[in-house]
Order: sequence, then structure tokens, then C-alpha cells
Amino acid sequence: MFENLSERLERSFKLLKGQGRISEINIAESLKDVRKALVEADVNYKVAKTFIDTVKQKAIGENVIKAVNPSQMIVKIVRDELAQLMGGTSTEINLKPAPAIILVAGLQGSGKTTFCGKLANTLKKKGRGIMLIAGDIYRPAAVDQLTILAEQIGVQIYSEPGATDAVALVERGVKEAKAKGLNTIIVDTAGRLAIDEKLMMEITSIKKSINPAETLFVVDSMTGQDAVNTAKEFNDRLDFDGVVLTKLDGDTRGGAAISIRTVVDKPLKYMSLGEKMDTLEVFHPDRMADRILGMGDIVSLVEKAQEQFDEEAAKKMQAKLRKNEFTLTDFLAQIQQVKKMGNIKDLASMIPGVGKAIKNLDIDNSVFNKTEAIIYSMTPEERQNPALLNSSRKTRIAKGSGTDLAEINKLLKQFQESSKMMKMVATGGLPKMPRR
Repeated sequence: MFENLSERLERSFKLLKGQGRISEINIAESLKDVRKALVEADVNYKVAKTFIDTVKQKAIGENVIKAVNPSQMIVKIVRDELAQLMGGTSTEINLKPAPAIILVAGLQGSGKTTFCGKLANTLKKKGRGIMLIAGDIYRPAAVDQLTILAEQIGVQIYSEPGATDAVALVERGVKEAKAKGLNTIIVDTAGRLAIDEKLMMEITSIKKSINPAETLFVVDSMTGQDAVNTAKEFNDRLDFDGVVLTKLDGDTRGGAAISIRTVVDKPLKYMSLGEKMDTLEVFHPDRMADRILGMGDIVSLVEKAQEQFDEEAAKKMQAKLRKNEFTLTDFLAQIQQVKKMGNIKDLASMIPGVGKAIKNLDIDNSVFNKTEAIIYSMTPEERQNPALLNSSRKTRIAKGSGTDLAEINKLLKQFQESSKMMKMVATGGLPKMPRR
């Protein structure tokens, strides 16, 4: 995400490398390039100008540490101001009082219905009882899509095929959810290809009727500044509580993420990074600033790992490692756990310095397909005891998995190395680093 903006900013900061100190002349040259980078990323021009003025003022102010490299100082100031521009700190969704009603609005094609499913999935994992209400009475596909998503994640849905009054439909849906004792109601509403008066009157009437605890506006981040302008028009009429940025995994320039908080004065609450139901993240301005500047996002990476972490299973695994009982079945389980965390390239880019190194590589979770196919082609005994794998067994496995002997031998070597490494960690030891 934001690769082009990140590259432009990096080039801008290089203008200060080798400079002994920050001066009005060299900072002006560097920040001129930063402003161009922001404008090219479709950041609102006024927002970009104010941002640059603030950074410049702080950079040449009395509090600049003279001993620090000028380019490092500018990166630090830009990072802090970017985070502030996007809200400073994360803002939690309001789920009180129960039942918490969440009204979701946005233009057609913004990813609004998919977001409803993702939010339901996220809140269900936290123990919430969910009902989705299909409030879009104009697009049959929206009802079908929401129904499929509800079945997929295992939550209840209220819909009325053929309904002609969206306000009445939503009211009945809320009434049913309350009768069932559910504590979270997520209302999907109609989108349009453009803002029109009928849409605004309908969504305003729905909000007035159900008095939601939270009204969220979904924005397609790939539309850049147009998304910001649309959000402003919606906010003027609807006075929503927060913004959701979708399609951040696409070819987004970043303008919406950076500008929208200032223009509408409402917090960015969530960001969506794909089509799968587990690709919704809370928006953290400081972490996003780190990502934009190529600093990675270790905190989010750890959080993703913790979501998939099973403490009891981890204890059993540690015991097996100590007894040297780690098998290919366990190895397969570890791979599948990593896959649940998300796209491998996205995960790797959260590690500082790695994102830039792999930006041109085509990496996705399919890299595990051959490994899984090979292990699945083994018998339970072979997975338990890889020493049984002689030449004839490997030939059989190669045919069954559509691979060759070289790939099987490579997997076995990786398994052995992983086993040794994991055993060292489990027993409190650390592998020795090679001498240079």
C-alpha cells in the first residue's frame, strides 16, 4: 500500500543526506519535493500546504537537535505530523448502549456490503451476538451478497425480498434483533453511483428512526480526492461518526487516508485490505504513518499473530519440541496457522526494511501450495517419521503431489532446519551466528 508515495518521500529525504545541519534553504528544497509527492498522491492541496508549513516550522525551530542527522530529523517530524494529520490516535467504535446499532453508508461500489460482513465477523470473534440487516432494497445483488456473507461467518440476517420501504424494513429488522436478545445490529444501506437527494433523504430518515450508536461512512480509497469530497457531502447531511477506508490493498495513492480526517473532522476507524472476511483492521494513525514511510508495522504484525495464537496448543508444541517429537503434521499445522494471518507479502512488509526489498516480488500464499500437497501425499506414518522416506516412497509422493524429487528433498531439509531451530528456542538456547 502507498508504494509510490513511500518512494517519493524517500527520495525527498535523500536531499538532506550529507548536510551538516538543517537550514531554511535545504529544508525548503526537500519539503518542496515532499509537497509534490503528497499532491501526486491526491492529497488535498490545502491539507498538503498546511502540512508542509507545519513541518518546516518545526524543523527549523529552536527544539531541533543539532547532533541528529538532518534527514533523520525530517523523517521523524514528517512521521509525527502524518500521524497527527490522520487523527493522532485510534478511535474505538461505540458499542453502547446494548443493543448497539451500527448504520453503514456509502456510495455503490465502495465495498460497503463487504465491510458489513467483515465488521460482523470481527465483532463476533469478540463474543457479540450479531444481526445483519439488508437495508438496500434497490440492488437485489446486495441482499444476496449480504446473505452469503452472513452464512459464511455464521451470523443472523434480516431481509425482506421485494420490500419497497427501506425505513420500515430496517425498523422491523431492529425489532426482531431485540426480540432475539442480540446485542449488535449492523445495518447495510443503499448505495448510489453518485449522491442524489432521494438517497440522502432515505439514509437520514433511517438514522432518525433507529438512532444508531455509530454511523460509519465507507470510502473507496482508490478514488483518492473524490472520496474525500463525497465524504464531506455525506457528513454535511448525515453527520456520521467515523470513516472506513476500503481497498487499501489496491493501487491506492493514499490521498484519501491522509486528507479525509482534516476535511471532514471525523476519525478514521477501520481499514479494509482485501476481500476475505478477516482482512479488516482498526485504523491506527501512527502505524499507518510508519507504513507510509517504509518503517514497517511490527505492532500490527504481533497482533495478527496473537489472533491466531492458541496458548494450550503452544504449550503442547513446546513439549513436543523438547522431546524431539516435532513431525511433518505439526509442520503443516504451523504453515496453516501462518496462512490464517493474511497475505504473506503484506505480513512481510510489516517488518521494518523488508517492504522495500520485496516490493517487486510476486509473493502470495500460493507459495505454500506445493509444501501442503507434498505433506498431504504422505501416509500418516511418513509424516510421523520422515526417516521412512526412501527413494520409492519419495517417487510415489512426487507423483501424488505433482512435484519432483528435488522439491521433496528441499522440503525435508527445510523441515529438519526448522525443527532444530524451534528446538533450540523451546529449550532456551539460541542458534550460533556464523562468524564473518
